[in-house]
Amino acid sequence: MKTLNTAALRSFLLKDYEITSNKSAPQRLLLKVSEEPQAARGTASYTRFARWTRLRLWRRLLDRLRRTWRLAYGDTAQPSAMVIDNRTCRSAPSCFVRGVDSGKKIRGVKVSIAVEKYGIPLVIDATPANVHDTTGIVPVLRQLVENSFQGPAIGDLGYRRQRLARTAAALGIAIQPIARSRDGVFIPTGIAWVVERSFSWITRHRRLNTIVERTKSTSSLSSIAFISILARRLKRLVIQDASA
Repeated sequence: MKTLNTAALRSFLLKDYEITSNKSAPQRLLLKVSEEPQAARGTASYTRFARWTRLRLWRRLLDRLRRTWRLAYGDTAQPSAMVIDNRTCRSAPSCFVRGVDSGKKIRGVKVSIAVEKYGIPLVIDATPANVHDTTGIVPVLRQLVENSFQGPAIGDLGYRRQRLARTAAALGIAIQPIARSRDGVFIPTGIAWVVERSFSWITRHRRLNTIVERTKSTSSLSSIAFISILARRLKRLVIQDASA
């Protein structure tokens, strides 16, 4: 593993987030919003959550933490390759959108994601579960281009369609479908396995297992989950360096 630039990392965290031994105010807000029930619309925490979602603050904060994490490990701020995949979640009848995934026999929402080699997402998007994988991933690819990403996107064999390849090529992204299983057994190929770990992290958050949101806030809630993960990891690195 590459050497961590812990001095710069500590300066970044202490200056912008004031991380101490206890939860800081932003961390308490993230925890409170992520656990806020649907009936809490109109409360101060939900109002702030909705406002920050409109301002795309969650995405900008996650991007900044992701760049900090990569630079601390000696990598470039922007990744050179991405891994794409999707996950079908059950949803309540009142959900903002709903469909039936005939292959998995699940009525709900399909969450498409693009992650880098550390499993941290650049883009998260939600569509009805009946949308095909090759169609649901197109908004993700477009947002990747908005983030100035140009490079290969590694996915499973469900992304083999020529139409998707032409659409991605027009955006400057090369789709690389690979086999990730054989005879029903998962095969960790290259960095393609990291997206499965990212989905496993998401499953620890109750509101991301069964989607009940009346508005399209699944992407924001997923971003909050990864912000929480990265904030704890970065704080742990700073504490370990300070105690060394």
